[in-house]
Amino acid sequence: MSVRAVRVGDHALLLEPGGSEETAALHAELLRRRAAGTLPAVGEIVPAERTVLVDGLAEPARFAADVAGWRLAPADTADSASVDLPVRYDGPDLADVAGMWGVSQKEAARLHAGTSFRVAFCGFSPGFGYLTGLDERYAVRRRATPRTSVPAGSVAVAGPYTGVYPRSSPGGWQLIGTTDAVLWDPEREPPALLAPGTRVRFVAVDA
Repeated sequence: MSVRAVRVGDHALLLEPGGSEETAALHAELLRRRAAGTLPAVGEIVPAERTVLVDGLAEPARFAADVAGWRLAPADTADSASVDLPVRYDGPDLADVAGMWGVSQKEAARLHAGTSFRVAFCGFSPGFGYLTGLDERYAVRRRATPRTSVPAGSVAVAGPYTGVYPRSSPGGWQLIGTTDAVLWDPEREPPALLAPGTRVRFVAVDA
């Protein structure tokens, strides 16, 4: 595997495998090896869109050399946790998204609910996951004018990603639905419902 490894401090590496699919596969492999007990002791494993940060390494240079020799399986073959999210496809931008997709609103909801998603990485706000899975032809632009307040539980799409707003916040994604699931709860362990690598399925319910 071709991967660029950049030292971050004394005990961390920023791994850059070259693309979003390769990054997802690398992250899945790191989780597999850690679960199997074949990964050297590490602290945190933090994926982003095209990088994975591995912290807490005793020998970063040796680890970088080892990673370069790994063979990676596709991320969607990983034995990861799964979450079903009930969603009402009642978002104010559903008609616009359906228009961009060239389908009816009902068909847009069916397409979205029929997709198997995976949390590629988290960010923006606590509990917000960037979900991949939609075919690239369904990538949509963000709103020209972001909303000053998006309600918690809003299911949204932007670019190639789907996301769910854990709390009320400004946002420019296209809102296609609503869920009552609690994405972030400080009293829960872990607080975030969606973690990198989690498989997600949206289950359509009546509005």
